[in-house]
Amino acid sequence: MFRILKYITLALLIFLLGKESLFAQPGFGHAEKINEDWLFRLGDWDITKMNTQSNTGWRTVQLPHDWSVKYPLSPNLASATGYLPGGIGWYQKKLMVPASDHGKKLYLYFEGVYNRSEVFVNGKSAGKRPNGYISFSYDISSLIDFGKENTIAVKVDHSQSADSRWYTGSGIYRDVWIVRADPVHLEQWGVYAYPEVKGNQGNLHMEVALANETSSTASVQVLQELMDESGTIVAKIAKKTSIIAHSSVSIPTKITVKNPKLWSLEQPSLYTLKTVVLQNGQEIDRSEVKTGFRTLTFHPDQGFALNGKWTKVKGVCIHHDAGVLGAEVYPEVWRRRLLTLKSLGVNAIRTSHNPQATSLYDLCDELGLLVMNEAYDEWEYPKRKWITGWNVGTAGFQGSYDYFKEWSERDLADMVKRDRNHISIFAWSIGNEVDYPNDPYSHPVLNGSQGNGFTQPIFGGYKKDAPDAMRLGDIAKRLAAVVRKYDTSRPVTAGLAGVAMSNETEYPGVLDIAGYNYTESRYQEDHKRYPKRVIFGSENRHDLAAWKAVRDNNHIFGQFLWTGIDYLGESGRWPSRGFYSGLLDFAGFIKPRGYFRQSLWSDKPMAYLGTYPLKGQASTTDVWSALETEQGQRKNEVPSMDAWPIWNYREGQLIRVVCYTNTAEARLELNGKVVGHTKPYDDEQGITYWDIPYASGTLQVIGFDQQGTEIVRQTLETSDRSYALKIMSESSISATVGEVIQVELQVVDKNGKPVVLADDEVTCRISGEARLLGLEAGDNSDMADYTDHKQRVYHGKMIAYIQLRSGQGEVAVQFSAPWLESTSLNIQRK
Repeated sequence: MFRILKYITLALLIFLLGKESLFAQPGFGHAEKINEDWLFRLGDWDITKMNTQSNTGWRTVQLPHDWSVKYPLSPNLASATGYLPGGIGWYQKKLMVPASDHGKKLYLYFEGVYNRSEVFVNGKSAGKRPNGYISFSYDISSLIDFGKENTIAVKVDHSQSADSRWYTGSGIYRDVWIVRADPVHLEQWGVYAYPEVKGNQGNLHMEVALANETSSTASVQVLQELMDESGTIVAKIAKKTSIIAHSSVSIPTKITVKNPKLWSLEQPSLYTLKTVVLQNGQEIDRSEVKTGFRTLTFHPDQGFALNGKWTKVKGVCIHHDAGVLGAEVYPEVWRRRLLTLKSLGVNAIRTSHNPQATSLYDLCDELGLLVMNEAYDEWEYPKRKWITGWNVGTAGFQGSYDYFKEWSERDLADMVKRDRNHISIFAWSIGNEVDYPNDPYSHPVLNGSQGNGFTQPIFGGYKKDAPDAMRLGDIAKRLAAVVRKYDTSRPVTAGLAGVAMSNETEYPGVLDIAGYNYTESRYQEDHKRYPKRVIFGSENRHDLAAWKAVRDNNHIFGQFLWTGIDYLGESGRWPSRGFYSGLLDFAGFIKPRGYFRQSLWSDKPMAYLGTYPLKGQASTTDVWSALETEQGQRKNEVPSMDAWPIWNYREGQLIRVVCYTNTAEARLELNGKVVGHTKPYDDEQGITYWDIPYASGTLQVIGFDQQGTEIVRQTLETSDRSYALKIMSESSISATVGEVIQVELQVVDKNGKPVVLADDEVTCRISGEARLLGLEAGDNSDMADYTDHKQRVYHGKMIAYIQLRSGQGEVAVQFSAPWLESTSLNIQRK
């Protein structure tokens, strides 16, 4: 059982790697990805007339596929989901299954379909899955015509297009696999491993789940080998067992490793656990998963320790979309995004508010990022969904509540079983803001005031006809029990919104660690009132005070900023594609507030320069800042965390120059002359600034350590007019089929300096076997067509996503813009 006050051994574990691809998910059998050449149509279709209807109206698509992001944005659609449509869609694929497969078990494995999907094989239903974020499979052995071509059809019903508070996407937006297995095989996600570390000894505890789908008892031998990163076998074990007909069995095993390399944020050491199942001396199944050794400690007074080292969690919340790509999941894109976040000092991710693609957890395992894996944003009742604006206008109440009672425990169990072997995961979250005051639950304590600890609107005080908040404790107990049934090595948590209300219920007591959303004001009070409660910030704003509440209190082990990356949906009034408070924009470029966070979180010396006119505000469409301005809380004298790196103004114009730095002191120079005297770091604001008259040239900030030694220097230069497009990488690269190449473009002047003010429209033309997935510049207010080959740069930049297709020869890519010199890229095949 998980215990808070002890060193907890957490293991980790499975990368579910198959032989033929980087991210094979099912964990059993021979898995083959079948993403190529599906047919798609938007609109309903009669499956019973499959063989008599023509394919008119269908078009060929490649998976992953999100249809919503490929349609026009419209102010008549819900702002909650980014002014993009939902609907009903159908997919078809022809699948030749050879006669030699007869006698094998065949499964279809879907990593994620949004949402309310039903899968058909040759016109017959294989099953339904309403949750759009859960991975699932169907045994299709009895539905297959062996030796013939078979038709797979998938209905996706996202007609409740405003069923979420953010953009979800629509369709088969993750990978699909066909799995061939022996009738005696490993179960889906059938190898589970968790370690304990005692002194210099690591014990890897394992459970191997096997299924026998034959009519007689099967005797098998299970061989397991643990290999280090060099491929050396460091431990192995063999065990025999019998499985009676039409049943399953779980085999517990354990291996020991002396002086194991521990997985850490700095050195994420991984091991490979190979499991082979033999019957009559012949291999019938195998699995290879990534695992590791580590310990976790949670303490109500001292916080959190990884491998015995007390650590502050510097986390960000993320959604699953990637701007123009929508919900389509490409590991290369997320690798770049996660590496960029880590460069800013981020060490943890919260999957707000749903499980994400397995590849994301694989990357966090590999890169050294902690993960809080979250299941739900709603339980048995829907929340308000904003149809015409952000927190204004008409509220809708579509959601997932209608299938929660039937599916919630199974969905949660599948999330835990699929992901429990990832060493990056350090906590399971069973809900986010399900206790939001009067949305939907209510309690007599709401007749109090904001001074009682509420940071969200109370919506009119206690409503006796609303759902009783006391139900929260009962549901939390049920969900927590599901998590603990399948994994006791990590704590159960949740993001509490109405902490003052939830404290009147059993809900917080069910949790092992309690997440507080935007409730820093309760940290001290609740620490005294509940001395055994482990508290952290599960969702927080970007201001310095919220971070200091973590930094300066040992008992608060970390925070998760809202948000790490800009995401579609939860949009403001039109024009607004999404929520714009990220450290990175939709394109994955670092925003000014990303550098501000780096100054707070990074251990490496850094300095950043941003500017804006003194009587104006820094250019931003960040929702938080906009709200502060509307409420009269944001004053011009307060230096902004949203200042862009611009040095182009009118001569003599008074400009505020801000510096985000972690150095002890900083000085400002213009064209080699001191224009801003040396200032010590300001711990009240976290930002050093000078107000100076503008003069063109070179602006530099110099950062010094406490001894007055220069340790970092950052430069801004006045740019001329836009002159050319520049690719910020090699002009010729090599790639493999299916790989997504990310091409960063910058508008520069005739001297090669970045033109941050540029907004030129760029056209992308591709020659050869590759497809343009999208052009993304990161502009939240650009509501133009994102399905063509043209897009305006934003702050002088954009990124192009290009996927290499099967075929011969190299691919040539050209980028052009009116009046600018064009640039090109050649893609060679590996």
